[in-house]
Amino acid sequence: MTTDHIKRWHDMGGDPAGQIDMDEHDYALWEKRVDALLLLTSGKGYFTVDGLRRVLEDLGPEAFETQTYYERWVQAVNQNLLEAGAYSIQDIAEKMAQVEARGSTYGDCTGGGG
Repeated sequence: MTTDHIKRWHDMGGDPAGQIDMDEHDYALWEKRVDALLLLTSGKGYFTVDGLRRVLEDLGPEAFETQTYYERWVQAVNQNLLEAGAYSIQDIAEKMAQVEARGSTYGDCTGGGG
């Protein structure tokens, strides 16, 4: 009895992908923070690597075609934290309103002590 491998959309192994840039690059600060968030929250037991993978695979093909690696990862971490009850959609909405109220220049560095 043989079982055929059903290839899902996220299984890109062996597909032509063009040239791969193997040079090291600096990560943006937000990417480093996503990585740290993943390590901290999974280390606290909010989710496992299997939970993370499940959400990543459930994002669908459009996410893999239009989003960066860390954009997908932050979505997966967030979904796992929601499912674990670390916070709620309401908590996120309240925090987003607070952030929006800060204005568009809140994070700018003014260079002045104060």
